[in-house]
This record gives sequence, structure tokens and C-alpha cells, in this order.
Amino acid sequence: MTIPGKRKKNGIGRDVTDMAIGGMSAMFATLFTNPIEVVKTRLQLQGELAARGKHDVFYKNVPHGLFVIARSEGLRALQNGLPAMLGFQFCLNTFRLGVYRISERRRLIIGPDGRLSAWRAAIAAGIGGAFGSIAGTPFFLVKTRLQAKASKEIAVGHQHTHSGMLNALADIYKREGVKGLFRGVYPQISRGAIGSSSQMVTFTYAKQWLRDKGICKDSPLLLSFIGAKIGGIVMTFCLNPFDVMATRLSNQPVDSNHKGKLYHGMTDCFLKMMKSEGARAFYKGVGANYMRLGPHTILLLVCWDQLKMLEEYFRS
Repeated sequence: MTIPGKRKKNGIGRDVTDMAIGGMSAMFATLFTNPIEVVKTRLQLQGELAARGKHDVFYKNVPHGLFVIARSEGLRALQNGLPAMLGFQFCLNTFRLGVYRISERRRLIIGPDGRLSAWRAAIAAGIGGAFGSIAGTPFFLVKTRLQAKASKEIAVGHQHTHSGMLNALADIYKREGVKGLFRGVYPQISRGAIGSSSQMVTFTYAKQWLRDKGICKDSPLLLSFIGAKIGGIVMTFCLNPFDVMATRLSNQPVDSNHKGKLYHGMTDCFLKMMKSEGARAFYKGVGANYMRLGPHTILLLVCWDQLKMLEEYFRS
């Protein structure tokens, strides 16, 4: 009689549920944080390959960026690229949170002492983040181009002509094939693996430390909130350089041979940014990134924890 119970606890069906919970949690958070993602994308493209002080500054920071976009393009522009961003977050977190939860439930990230093993947790989160990033690359590519698209007076970066997510996916596939849909995948893999590892290990450790200290022991929601807040800070500083490079590679124009006109790849992008803009360029938009990732992480991980508890309740 124990075998059916084990199947119910750790079967493939529950693994699929765990992955779906991760994806749904991310889509919920994205609905609220996408406007900041629009500003972050433009801040990362502003002054591309130009020395500091040698380019126009249309967006000073997140509040200013939100105001400028709303004034020049209307409030709807603050949700540019939303369907593509939802697709990216669903793909990313279906794998990222799904693999982590499956590993957690099967005790693959627990050490011999019964506590979280940092290196095991980092590997599980990193693998999930890497696979999720690969799956979501076409959507990230499209969301970047749609969010960069702006009225002439406040445009930054190359301006693509896609009219929407489906049009962009079809157009890129028609012109460049499957390979074109995965432009910028290498920094995406690094972004996903490093960002996921730093966030999930910090989030889990923070909650474990708070429990050990008897803090928030009677408030699971507050425990998730504080853990997510800490995880968001660490994640932002770890992934921002890769996020900037992924944005640049995704938005650059291509020639008749479908080769990037500005960058030949991740290494070339890194070297050109360092030479033209300096090391600070890798943290362009870091404030916007945290202002998005902070609330996004909190909404995402709090929702994720609540859905996990709900799933446990219905399963018990």
C-alpha cells in the first residue's frame, strides 16, 4: 500500500503540477511589474556604445522613465511587450521554480544533517534557470524589441518594426529561421543560471535563518515576503551584467546574412561595452532592475509559496 502513496507524493503528475505552479506564479507577478521592465529595457539601451556624457538622456531613472513614456506614448505603452514577457516568465519559471520544487520535495537539495545544502540548491536552481532561459529566449527577444520600440523623440537603440508578439515571432522565423529566434541565448543561459541560483539559495536560506531565530514562525506570508525581499537584492546584482548583454544582443539590427551589426556574440558584446562605455555600463538600469525584480520576486515567491501550500492542502 505504500507504493501508490509514494507515487501520489512524488509521481510525474505532481512534478508537472509543480512546474505549472512556478509558471503561473511568474505570470501573476509580471502583470504588475511589466511597466518597470519597459523602462529598464530602455535604460539599458540608452547610450549604447557611446561614452558617458556623449549621448542624449531621455530616461533619467524609473519614475522619470514612466512619466516620459506615458506623456509621449500614452499609458498603454507602459505595457509594451506584455504578452511576450508573460511567455518568457512562464517558460523561465516553469523550469526554474519547477525543477527547484521537485528537487526540494524529493530531498535532493537537503544535506545529511537534514538542512538545506547550498551547493545542491545552487545546482538545482541553476539547471532549472538555464533550461528555462533557453526555452524562453524567443519571447525575451521579442519582448525586448517591442519594449524598445518608441516614438522618434524618445527612441533609444535600434528600432524594429514588429507590430506585436505573433507578428514578431513569425517575422523573425521567416527572415532568420529557428536560429534567429534564439539570438542572445548564451547570456540568457548565464543570466538564468546565476540569477536563479543566487535568488533561490538566498530565499531559502533567509527563511531557514528566520525560522531558526523564531522570527515570523506564525506568519508564513511574512516569512515568504522577507525571504523574497532579500533574494531579490542578491539576484539583481548577480544577473544585471548578463541582463544588459542579453538586451543588447536581442535588440541589435542584423545584416543580410542575419549576423548582428553591432555584436558578434556575448564576448564581443562584453569587450565593446567595456571599451566604449566602461564597466559601469554593465549595471545600467540596475535601479530599474531591482525596482522590477524586488516587487516581482516578492509577488512571485509569495504567490509560489501560497500555491504550494494550497496544493499540499488539496493533496492531504
